[in-house]
Amino acid sequence: MSLSKREFLQVMSAASVAGMGLGRYADADAATAEQGLYELPRFGQVSFLHMTDCHAQLKPIYFREPNVNLGIAGMRGQSPHVVGEGMLKAAGVRPGTALAHAFTYLDFERAARRYGKVGGFAHLSTLVKRMKASRPGALLLDGGDTWQGSATSLWTNAQDMVDACKLLGVDVMTGHWEFTYGMERVKEILEKDFKGRLDFVAQNVKTNDFGDPVFAPYVMREMNGVKCAIIGQAFPYTPIANPRYMVADWAFGIQDENMQAMVDEVRAKGAKVVVVLSHNGMDVDLKMASRVRGIDAILGGHTHDGVPVPVQVKNAGGTTLVTNAGSNGKFLGVLDFEVKDGRVADFRYKLLPIFSNMLKADPDMAALIEKIRKPYEAKLNEQLAVSDGLLYRRGNFNGSWDQLIVDALIEVQGADIAFSPGFRWGTTLLPGDVITRELMMDQLATTYSYATVTPMSGTMIKTVLEDVCDNLFNPDPYYQQGGDMVRVGGLSYSCEPGAAMGRRIQDMRLHGKPIDADKLYKVAGWAPVAEEAASMPGTRMVWDVVELWLKSQGRVSTRKLNTPRLLGMQGNPGLVL
Repeated sequence: MSLSKREFLQVMSAASVAGMGLGRYADADAATAEQGLYELPRFGQVSFLHMTDCHAQLKPIYFREPNVNLGIAGMRGQSPHVVGEGMLKAAGVRPGTALAHAFTYLDFERAARRYGKVGGFAHLSTLVKRMKASRPGALLLDGGDTWQGSATSLWTNAQDMVDACKLLGVDVMTGHWEFTYGMERVKEILEKDFKGRLDFVAQNVKTNDFGDPVFAPYVMREMNGVKCAIIGQAFPYTPIANPRYMVADWAFGIQDENMQAMVDEVRAKGAKVVVVLSHNGMDVDLKMASRVRGIDAILGGHTHDGVPVPVQVKNAGGTTLVTNAGSNGKFLGVLDFEVKDGRVADFRYKLLPIFSNMLKADPDMAALIEKIRKPYEAKLNEQLAVSDGLLYRRGNFNGSWDQLIVDALIEVQGADIAFSPGFRWGTTLLPGDVITRELMMDQLATTYSYATVTPMSGTMIKTVLEDVCDNLFNPDPYYQQGGDMVRVGGLSYSCEPGAAMGRRIQDMRLHGKPIDADKLYKVAGWAPVAEEAASMPGTRMVWDVVELWLKSQGRVSTRKLNTPRLLGMQGNPGLVL
């Protein structure tokens, strides 16, 4: 698909509203308009390019943004907890444009067919090269969740993404899902593939025995005569959100005191610009920015929020910018600093969407991707079923992909209820699209995707739901883990996100009847964090279960979402139903 001149003019108009300064391209043909959308005048001496949470998506994809991203307590109505038209208004983007499609879920199916797919490393590579050419010395920072999320990343033990990131020219990265390949594999990649080429930084990962740093806490680079420091902040809850046995020797955490010590240390070494490359999640980054002095910007990830306007957070040392660059390869953040008298004097920031129809594929990256995929093409492209409805995963409670998964688990596993983790990664399919094995694996590919069936009492079911709900809606961001609510099949319930811990989940019912606290129910699930799940007799991988169900369907009807009844959320700008 290619955009018509009229559609390009819409892009140009929207980009102008969003501050992209494209007025002189208003009457341009398509080729010139493409140049205009991605032409950003150089500003200042220091430039950082930021990508995060690509989840191993090497090819262009569809990806729908959420219509539910609730903010609770002090986070209500604050970025990133504003969706739809409210988000566009806050960002100065006109509805109905290509940028509106990139940043929101609005009119998703029609806009996706109109503007085409987003992301893809070959198209991202073209934009990275363009930005680096216009900004001498610019650094490309990768916020992590890069090595996980696709079939090829799983089948190659992350080597596909490692090779792609080296070719892309990533300079510095931190991590989260990377750690689910295990400590030895992470160390092997750093010592074999990245040494001398790419710095992996994380100030908050220490050994369990003596508290020694596992990774370099920061890296110092000079850019156009300005000393800069990039401090790493890996996902602090890795041993809780993911299997602890995969990082058994390492301790994680937020560690504000150590972060402050690192900032002070790099400042003492002459750093005039200090940025944190974070995988905390946006709300955690905002709180950290209010508590730690001397950080010029936090370039964040984990919660997959596409934030086109940085949040400026006041603290005892001045102001810290906080941004988040979305997910799935959809965006590239460009942060420029002007430095005067030894300090940051001004900045410019743009979050550029990667429209694959508007950026030519970089031939070297395209060739690498073809080489990576060639041994697996037949397996990836096998057709499993056709979807009648839109299949997406993103939002605080449920998406149609999640619904498909829990429906399959219940039917194939013979369960009463099914749980599916509140993962935010996973690509989108349009109605009528063929569900291939690759697209199914985009939802399920982890190193511990074991399918389970567990007898659980009504009391235990409520405890599980309450625990996950508190991880999402605790009013203190430092007690949040940044995922979404566990997806639930079979069971209906009410949820009051603003209630106290232990009181958010109410009115649980199965087939219309209240759940019995003492009765045992057969509950299907997948991706358990317990190590023993791998060795249980008869354990299957979840993709085998879902594939069996898809093939039995042939054509998958539009999924009816099993979402909870929300209490106390009327008027919340993070909710549009």
